[in-house]
Amino acid sequence: MATTIDLLTLTMAPGVDSRLLQAIAGRGPGDVVRRPSDHADLLPARALKALGGGAARRDSETEMSRASQLGIKLVGWDEPDYPPLLRRLYDPPAVLYVKGSLRAGEGDRAVTVVGSRAASPQGCEWARRAARELAGEGASVVSGLARGIDSAAHLGSLEAEGRTVAVLGTGVDRVYPPENQGLASAIAERGALVSEFRLGTGPWRSNFPRRNRVLAGWGRGVVIVEAAQRSGALVTARLALEEGREVMAVPGHPGYPGAAGTNSLIRDGAALVRDASDVADELGWPRPKAADSSADAIVEAMAPGLPIGLEELAGRLDCPPGELLSRLSQLEIERQVRRLPGALYVRN
Repeated sequence: MATTIDLLTLTMAPGVDSRLLQAIAGRGPGDVVRRPSDHADLLPARALKALGGGAARRDSETEMSRASQLGIKLVGWDEPDYPPLLRRLYDPPAVLYVKGSLRAGEGDRAVTVVGSRAASPQGCEWARRAARELAGEGASVVSGLARGIDSAAHLGSLEAEGRTVAVLGTGVDRVYPPENQGLASAIAERGALVSEFRLGTGPWRSNFPRRNRVLAGWGRGVVIVEAAQRSGALVTARLALEEGREVMAVPGHPGYPGAAGTNSLIRDGAALVRDASDVADELGWPRPKAADSSADAIVEAMAPGLPIGLEELAGRLDCPPGELLSRLSQLEIERQVRRLPGALYVRN
């Protein structure tokens, strides 16, 4: 079994990437660290020098000490808390930096929800609602802390007081985008911020494809909510397919550019999902409890004499606006509610 400090030492050696680590794993990481010259046929010259001279070990000890001071735990791939499904990737991260907590075996009850940074309000609302319902049933919702769909998925999970995991393309100590600092703190309390990148690593473009493979491999499946024809979310979907995960997509209007990628995924065989219940069905999980949008519940949610907008009322009832609109129309006919200018409603 490889110790986390041995694995971290190897990641500190120049030229040792996650794929080379797979070959090193077959020889024993501890042995490679302690007797690098015996593995000169495998190690690049730069790595051999850093390991043989002790520089990589010193760097790893400094990194581990700094992480401890910041309240960040390092979890190697042999530790019980390391996500078991992630360990099965072709090139899993040797070490995860974790702020918060991991749950042993949570992958079977985890789903990744990702999509466009420039998402529509409707797309963000779908992600938020679906995450809220799934997290409310005990699932872990995984996303990438990006603007748009990712942020909405994390927020929905937190609203349900459920568990959410953010996989970062930066060091765990470098929240990106910066406006998500508050969201990141809340995620660390309810779940975990996770990265494979060293402390202090900035949001370099080359990091995000690597981040996406972790998003793809963390849980049982991936839901793409909105994505243009060329986007990181589609990279995540492709990686998920390669790793044998369930890939699901939310359909959109053919004329909306943000739906071009998701509609293409559905055309090519991804499961079409309309709500959290469809996601649960695809993964073989219990369906989330249906929202109560009965006439009595709608009227009860409207304070007497106070107008309320459709979106706010839908949020109170946890009901899709389209479904609620049809029910409000019926209540208008029955004269239980009145529609006012500005798409406002008031109970009679």
